[in-house]
Amino acid sequence: MSSATILPPQRVTIVGVLNATPDSFSDGGRFLEGASGPDVAAALEAARRMVADGAHWIDVGGESTRPGAEPVSAEEEIRRTCPIVKALAKELDVPISIDTRKAAVADAALEAGATIVNDVSGLADDEVGACAARHEAGLVIGHLRGEPSTMQEQVSFVKVVHEVGAELRSSADRALELGVAPERIAIDPGIGFGKELEHNLALLARAGELRESVGFPVLIGASRKSFLGRLTGDAVEDRDGASHAACAVAVFAGADGVRVHDVAGARRAVQVAEALRKAQRDAP
Repeated sequence: MSSATILPPQRVTIVGVLNATPDSFSDGGRFLEGASGPDVAAALEAARRMVADGAHWIDVGGESTRPGAEPVSAEEEIRRTCPIVKALAKELDVPISIDTRKAAVADAALEAGATIVNDVSGLADDEVGACAARHEAGLVIGHLRGEPSTMQEQVSFVKVVHEVGAELRSSADRALELGVAPERIAIDPGIGFGKELEHNLALLARAGELRESVGFPVLIGASRKSFLGRLTGDAVEDRDGASHAACAVAVFAGADGVRVHDVAGARRAVQVAEALRKAQRDAP
């Protein structure tokens, strides 16, 4: 795998979300057929549209990590995701990532053709990092305290950017010790994962500071999340405008990539933010 698949500096990377779950907060159930397995054809068509709209890679997930979500078995995650990963890797000329906290799922998806592991747990299981290292895969390390089912019950930060950065640095150091090459690592501050509204806003607005302090490129995943609904009053299905605004702010602040549901709208927001960032840098 080339280092260019992990948030290369010459562009802002747009990651398209494809959830093969019955209960994800935004698109749960969209690509599941039931006991027969995932709807691979529908998933492939959706991924094609995202790539045509500007996605640089597709992130496939088989377990909802929304607040209060219950875990599923590795076997079920594999059943939901690997047929889709295999089809996408065969048909599309972009990297495919697997969104999982489980080493068995990561291993199966990498065997099926994925080249990046997106672990929202921050390497709660070191075997996920070891698996990425064995496959010479990319690794996105997310920030999460605890489990998705309980992460919003006791949220406590004093200096959120500093604390999240320190914890991500610790996770990244473990990944390096496990053999993941530094150019294959990116970090995700875990917007909406065990954070209150003010924490999410601070992490978005100071994305560049987080990158500088931790030393790895930053991927932001704010798309359609509940904190945006708290700000605007919009239901999940009406949050794309707010999601695009969050993308633009994060990119202007220094984020290296965004993980989104509406790729076409996010691409436009990123273009504006990149132009503004350049204007700020080049201003006399």
